[in-house]
This record gives sequence, C-alpha cells and structure tokens, in this order.
Amino acid sequence: MMRTVLQREVEFATHPDQYRHWKLTFDGPIATLSMDVQENGGLSSEYKLKLNSYDLSVDIELADAIQRIRFEHPEVHAVVVTSLKERIFCAGANIFMLGSSPHGFKVNFCKFTNETRLAMEDASEYSGLKFLAAVNGICAGGGYELALACDEIILVDDGNSAVSLPEAPLLGVLPGTGGLTRVVDKRKVRRDLADFFSTLVEGVRGKRALEWRFVDAIYARSQFDEAVSQRAGELAATSDRPRSGPGVALGPLDLTRSDDQLEYSAVTVAINRETRVGELTVRGPDGPQPEDTEAMLARGDQYWPLRAFRELDAVLLHLRLNEPEIGVVVLKTVGNREAVLAVDQTLAAHRDHWFAREILHFMKRTLKRLDLTARSFIALIEPGSCFAGSLFELALAADQSFMLDDAERPNAVEVSVLNGGVLSMSTGLTRLETRFLGEPDKVDEVLAIKGPIEPDAALEVGLVSFAPDELDWDDEVRLMLEGRASLSPDALTGLEANLRFAGPETLETKIFGRLSAWQNWIFQRPNAVGERGALKVYGVEGRPDFDWRRT
Repeated sequence: MMRTVLQREVEFATHPDQYRHWKLTFDGPIATLSMDVQENGGLSSEYKLKLNSYDLSVDIELADAIQRIRFEHPEVHAVVVTSLKERIFCAGANIFMLGSSPHGFKVNFCKFTNETRLAMEDASEYSGLKFLAAVNGICAGGGYELALACDEIILVDDGNSAVSLPEAPLLGVLPGTGGLTRVVDKRKVRRDLADFFSTLVEGVRGKRALEWRFVDAIYARSQFDEAVSQRAGELAATSDRPRSGPGVALGPLDLTRSDDQLEYSAVTVAINRETRVGELTVRGPDGPQPEDTEAMLARGDQYWPLRAFRELDAVLLHLRLNEPEIGVVVLKTVGNREAVLAVDQTLAAHRDHWFAREILHFMKRTLKRLDLTARSFIALIEPGSCFAGSLFELALAADQSFMLDDAERPNAVEVSVLNGGVLSMSTGLTRLETRFLGEPDKVDEVLAIKGPIEPDAALEVGLVSFAPDELDWDDEVRLMLEGRASLSPDALTGLEANLRFAGPETLETKIFGRLSAWQNWIFQRPNAVGERGALKVYGVEGRPDFDWRRT
C-alpha cells in the first residue's frame, strides 16, 4: 500500500506558504502552531489522515515551522501548540500508514519525528523559546508525545478530552516518539501509574490526569482559551530572546542534481549504486566571512556555517529516506582550514547573540542527525581537506577515519574552541570526550594543541584510526570500503548504534537507543505486522491473533 510513497522521493523542503496541515500565526512574543491535518494531504493516497492523525508530511511541516520560528522570528518567546479541529487535539501517527509501510520507512518516520520533538526541547533549553501544549480535545499516542515535548501541557476539562498512550493495548506496539521515556524521565510520573496508564486505551482525563502529573493544568472549556493565553504570556516573560526582529529568512537551498549526484553550494553527495557507497563532500568557507553580528545578520542564510549545515542536513535526510541501499558514506572536506577556524572563532565569540546561538545549536543538531543515521561513515582526510574545528567533528563522528601520510603533500587536521563543548552528542558528551572515554585527560591535551596536527601526530594522539602512506592508501581504502559494504546492513546498524554512544545515558539516548531497539524488533514481529497482527487488522476486522509466548 505504500508504493505510492516509495515511487517518488520524500521531499523535506517546504515553506509556510505551502503548509497543508499547520497554521502558523504570530501575536507579539507568542506564536501559535495550530494543527489542522487535511485528510487527503498525506504522502500516499492509500490512507486518510482522519482525526488530526499524521504521517511524515505533517511532521516535515512541523519541523520546518520550529526551525523558522528560531531563525526568522527572534521576537517570539513562546509557542502555543494546539488544534483547529473541534474536540480533537491529535490522534497520533496514522495507523493505516504504519500498518502498510515497509519496515525501513516506519523506522525513519519514527526517527524523524523524534528529532523534531527533541528540536523543540533543544529550543526550550538553549534558545529561550518555551512551548505550551493547549490540548483542546482528545490527545492520543503520537499526539500526546507531541504534547510531552512541550514545556507544559494544559488540558481542557470537559469530561471527554483525555491524554493516552494506547499503542500497547490497541496496536501491539510501543509509542514511537519517546512517550514512555518522557512520562517517567521528564514528567516524573510514578512508574506504577505510568504502567497502568500505558495499558489503558482510553487514557486519563481531568483531575486524574493532573494529579498523576500527565498534564500541568486543567480548565473548563469556558476558561480554557484565557488560561492558555495567560500562561503563554508568563512563559514568554522568562525568555532571553530579543524583544524585536528582524530575523533571518531561510530561503530555498540551491540544488543541482542528477540521477547519481546532489550538488549544493557547499555540500555534494555522489552516489555509486553498484558499490552501494556514497561520497559526501563539504566545502569550507568561500571568500571573506563576517566577523561581527551585524555582518552575520546582513549575510543572513548565506552565512557559510548556516548555509553549509542546512545543506548537510538536507543530504542526510535524503540519504535516509531516498537512498536506503547506500550503506557506506565516505566523508570528505575541501577548503582552507584557517577559514573554518576563523568562522568557529567568530561564532564562539558571539555565542550570546541570538543568531550565533541559533547557528551553533543547529550545527549541533545536524551533527546529531549524522550520529543517528543508520549508515557507515568513513572519513578520508587528504591533502587539500579542511577537517578543522566544526568540520573536524565530521571525522570524529565517523565510524573510522583514514588520514593520508604523504611527505610530499602536507596534510593536517586542527581543533578549535567548538570541539570543546557546544557541539555535543545525544549523550551530552563532546565527540572528543566520547572518543577518549577511557583517557579523559587526553581531551584537554588535544584541545591545547595549537596549529596543524599532521598524520603521525594525529595517529599517535588517537584522533584518526589509520594513517597509510601514499603507497598503501588506495589499496587500504578500497579494501576497507569493499569489506564494509559487503557486511550485513542489519548487523552494521546495530554495531554502529552500540559503539557511537559510549558514556552516560540520557533521555535522548534512551529514546533513540532503548526505545528504537525495542520498537524496531516489535515492528517486525507477527503480533504487530503478521497477517492477523494488531497493525494489520486495526480498523478492518475483529481482534488480532497473538502468539502468546514471551520471547
């Protein structure tokens, strides 16, 4: 049933003028994101998005809206998330979409929606942008997970509206966007109450929802709108964002493409479907870059770090959804290391300015997207590359890195202040801290190195995996790429996810690691997707047939 989706590429670029499912409005420091999903507006004509249920097309618009609020509307201090449908907030992910989707599509759908909700929490924690869920009706599954991503939840108390996570009793699966984790880790709901709640199809409403901490406030329908407005104003008053704009408009990305290549202004990916390898190249800054905030704002979305990382983000999403058989991605850079380091220094010097802050946190989120992408990443550090500072994070994020050691052609990497903290991983650690988990003193040692780090030194300190000379380079790289591409993609996905996130567990790693692992498994079990599995018979015929044996 999902052939309609898979026969055409998933397009992530959109604009508020093109939204079909959300209405974005502004009133001074308050923005309102109102959900009004069009039943026939999904990625496929094979299902209808009834009751404000959603598919990937709905979440693409939501992600775009959040990004635009952060960059284009610095005067916005709080966002109200609500619904335009009467007595319905959101019924969650569309069940017929899930039931008919290939496994890989389901996984990437859940991953993207997770990243979108985490972007909301990132905006709250780092950008002074608070989110208030105004739950004006039934709020189930992914709808409640959207509310859980907000700072606070206000529920209308009308005897009918409820919050629920009915996936286990109704569908034989788990909430796919962090609901279980946020209920106990973020909202601190007692485990036994969370357990009971997660087995109820109808969820909880009114006073019980408030007493058990599933919501922050309840109001009768006659008082609801006024209460939401007042609380949104109070949340907005806590923000350190600017009192007024203008912001920075995010224009469309400049893309030239063919069947086997996507070329943006600063990022190119070339696809070799025969070998199942992609080559992703990031070009460093071109020409003089701004050194103060006024010049940064004047450059707008063409300022190199914002432009380059927007393009990198677009390429990663394209690879995930539209090139599922490309299992290995070679990471390369081209350009001047000093130019990259200068940009890093400017961003670090002005990190308290709202625009620099937003760029830094967008760079962080894009690098996290790379960490969470189920592909083998191999960094090739060659003469003429600019693996320095923020772009050196690409090499640190790679599963393996190879650095050419050629006495006749200088080759080096370099660190900057940005390698020391702001570009953290889902664990809260930097990539250097993760790399040297068993040798923590090495982090400061590396950050203290001034100037270029050549191959022998990079290998000795542990910044690269291998440093072949010019005689062995071609053969070693070729054999590694061929060998990697020949391994089971399922085994590699598990291997990489296990190794990339060393260190402490956070709400974020629980969502992507623990939840994703279980959901991945459950989505393939006959009890969920078999001929008589819960996702297959939902809304069609009778009750599912379960294999009652515990595994």
